[in-house]
Order: sequence, then C-alpha cells, then structure tokens
Amino acid sequence: MPEPTNKLPRNIGILWDLDGVLVDTGESHYQAWAETCARYSIPFSREAFRQTFGMNNVKIVGTLTGRVVAPELVAEISDYKEQLFRRTIRGRVQLLPGVKLWLERFQTAGFPQTVASSAPQANVDAIVDELDIRSCFAALVSGAEMPGKPDPAVFLEASRRIGIAPQRCLVIEDSVAGVEAARRGNMKCLAVTTTNPRSALKGAHLVLDSLEDLSWTTVGSLIE
Repeated sequence: MPEPTNKLPRNIGILWDLDGVLVDTGESHYQAWAETCARYSIPFSREAFRQTFGMNNVKIVGTLTGRVVAPELVAEISDYKEQLFRRTIRGRVQLLPGVKLWLERFQTAGFPQTVASSAPQANVDAIVDELDIRSCFAALVSGAEMPGKPDPAVFLEASRRIGIAPQRCLVIEDSVAGVEAARRGNMKCLAVTTTNPRSALKGAHLVLDSLEDLSWTTVGSLIE
C-alpha cells in the first residue's frame, strides 16, 4: 500500500525529465546520432554521446562540432536525427522500473506533474503517447527551442505552467546537465543512475539507482 501523504503539502510540483528517467531510450538516441553524424561528417563517439546527453540539439551539435553552426544546418541535422529516432522507438519503449508506480502515486496525491525535456516536442508527444501516460501530466514542456540545460529555462517554464514556485518543485533527472539545471533553477533534484554513475550526479540532492527505491518519507525530506 502507498504510504500516507497527509503530512505533505499539496503545492508540490513534479518535473520529470524524459529520456533516461521515464524511459531508457539511450541506445536509440546513440544509434540515431551515430548515423546522423556519419552522414554530416561530424566527429562522434560513445564518450561524446555521454557528455552531451540531456542537452538540446543546438547545444549537442555545437559541442560535437566545436563551432557555431548555422541555424539552418542545425535544424536540418536535428530533423534528420529525430526522424530516425522516432522510427526506432515504435513498439519498443517501456517505462523504467518504479516510474508507473510513482506517476500514479503523485497523481493520486494531487501533485501536478510535467515532462520537462530537452527533446523536441514531437519526440515528447511520440513517447508519451506510445506509453499511454499523457493523462498523468498537466503539461508537456520541450526545451528544444530554449537555452539548453544546464540552463534552467525548461524547468522554470514547467514550473510556471503548473503554477508551482520553483523551490516547491522536485526535478527527476539522469543527466549531469539536467542536475545542474535543476540546481540553477532553485529546485530540488532527485537523480537516477540510468545513464551516469553516482559520482557524476553528486550535484543532486539525492541519487538513487531506481525509482523503486523511492519512498514518501524521502519525497517529504527532499521538499521540506
């Protein structure tokens, strides 16, 4: 049975990152980027992928190339990569362990939830609908056209959309850039080790290997 939430205030917002938090799409992203970078002669490696995971595509392309790329070319590269990615996930994505339980618990408790992701809106919509979890969220926020993480723009916009002050929001992340963005936004951050080791996520307020290890007591201690 869920633990009681009567001791927790109701004005708590839950901001979920998407890739690596709700679903493990890392390999699909890697393969799509590898094919895209080969097409456009952009240097790419597993380490480069790890370092840029969680950033939006503008920041990823700039980081991989080491230079400022014309917006038109960034858009072309991004569109090519994301179309590849969306084709690969059909029928293949699953919620990570503990996610379904906590989506339902937070929803039952009356905590407004958002997706706050660097992914393009089309990716957010595709994954949420593939998983049939759209009803869990008050908003689906894409940071693809905003300053990329570690800038907190996407989290601050998510906070604004649900009407919850940043300091009352709990961000659930898996990337180094995302953890830093949460802290810059004055939000509490729970990190999961889906794509990074604990040592890389030490900036989070709490690091767990799985959301199956989360408890209401821990949620309360993070917020309060």
